[in-house]
Amino acid sequence: MNCEQAIKLMDGYLDGELDPITSQAIEQHLRDCGHCDQAYKTHGSLIHAIGNATPYFKASAELRERIQSSLRDETTEHAVRNGVRGAQVLLHKRQPEPRSILWEAPWNWLGLAAAIILTAIIALNVVPRFQRPGADQFLATQLIASHVRSLMASHLTDVASSDQHTVKPWLDTKLDFAPPVVDLSSEGCPLIGGRLDYLDNRPVAALIYQRRRHFINLFVWPAGSDAAGGTKAMTRQGYQLLHWVDSDFNYWAISDINDKDLQEFKQLFQEQIPHH
Repeated sequence: MNCEQAIKLMDGYLDGELDPITSQAIEQHLRDCGHCDQAYKTHGSLIHAIGNATPYFKASAELRERIQSSLRDETTEHAVRNGVRGAQVLLHKRQPEPRSILWEAPWNWLGLAAAIILTAIIALNVVPRFQRPGADQFLATQLIASHVRSLMASHLTDVASSDQHTVKPWLDTKLDFAPPVVDLSSEGCPLIGGRLDYLDNRPVAALIYQRRRHFINLFVWPAGSDAAGGTKAMTRQGYQLLHWVDSDFNYWAISDINDKDLQEFKQLFQEQIPHH
């Protein structure tokens, strides 16, 4: 993907309207192209600032009537002289008198513009990591794309084994963290293996489990100090996604199994991992 294509697709990407493969291509381009990444951040900052700063004003009945009155056509009928039968009606549309509705609104537009600019400057230069509107939606797009690629390319695993004592050491040597790995064969979710992946601008561990004829990709990476707890479930493009955080790690599970089965998988996994 080149710069021209990325810029044309930027609005759709910001609104989460693109398919997973196209979104993944844009994200790769943004990582490689500083110019387009800056344009993306500027655009995102403006959308965020306008959404937070724009006031909503409901016009009063009096103001609506005054506006409607100023737009009414003023017609004058002129009868044609010299005995011509009938009449030719000339409709003269009176131009609305210059009226500045802006001055009648109860906010200061100059102040609003200053607030938008200030917010954009802060987002680009002060905040260490700009939180994009709907960040979870963008991450969900990446997760779906990674899950689909692993199935299409028959590349579910880098290390294929149902033995957690084989998968975990392999991942530990490839990553800068040690993800928990458990085998859930006795609970109906056998471990298939593991692989390396790249999400949220960093390498992550992908653990692959099987539930009947369906595969579950469980992505794991360290939790940040500001990570919020709780569980978040969502459905995107026919896939179920489940996100949770513990004291050490971020977890994202994705599969085409139903929500109940994915929730059950999460519970089984949590029960098996070591607790500090």
